[in-house]
Amino acid sequence: MKIATWNVNSIKARHERLLAFLERWEPDVVCLQETKVQDEAFPYLELRAAGYYAVHHGQRAYNGVAILSRVEPTGVFFGMEDDGEEEHARLIGATVGELTILSAYFPNGGDMGSDKYAYKLGWLGRLRAELERRFELSATPVALCGDFNVAPSPDDVSLPDLFEGSVLANPEVRDALGGIRALGFTDVFRPFHPRGGVYTWWDYRAMGFERNHGLRIDHVYATAPLASRVIGAVVDRREREGKGASDHAPVLVEIE
Repeated sequence: MKIATWNVNSIKARHERLLAFLERWEPDVVCLQETKVQDEAFPYLELRAAGYYAVHHGQRAYNGVAILSRVEPTGVFFGMEDDGEEEHARLIGATVGELTILSAYFPNGGDMGSDKYAYKLGWLGRLRAELERRFELSATPVALCGDFNVAPSPDDVSLPDLFEGSVLANPEVRDALGGIRALGFTDVFRPFHPRGGVYTWWDYRAMGFERNHGLRIDHVYATAPLASRVIGAVVDRREREGKGASDHAPVLVEIE
């Protein structure tokens, strides 16, 4: 079984790439982030024709998350229990077969010390509470997938002088992400790339991808019943190449 996560940075802009990606890899589940469309504009019918059911939690022009799966998802939920009316579309969850799948788009945080950064830290805390409240994590196979906007360690940062100390890579956000891992989640990508230096996001500017000036901020975290069955993990750099690419590359994990 293959699970993929990909920040497409607009489903409209990456529509054809997504269909080609599905055909090439044939993943069983795909989590998408930054779809940037409202629900009525999401390409449900085309994805169904490609062999995938889809559930989507969107908003106009910003954010937006989705889960695609070969079997019809059940128990779909949107956002967190304590979301207000103006909360962003950043979290969707569903049961797919025996697994619980979550697609999450963590806040970027803007600049250190800003209101957006405070919102990011608060959102991470709220997500931790939501996961603890909603699931029996020690017994449930849960995959938390998405653009976490956190590089977990200095090994996940290409240019420490540029990125360390930013909203994406500092002790405070790493501690907040560590609070989620402490619930029983494992970063299932890291064991297959223990030396780091593998990235999932590169800035469009200054030839970031060509120079491999990237960060690993897209992740698949799994609870113990699922993490023990992961047998491989890769980044599909091909999807970051060429005209019309997202600034993120997909992450794929294989489960026995």
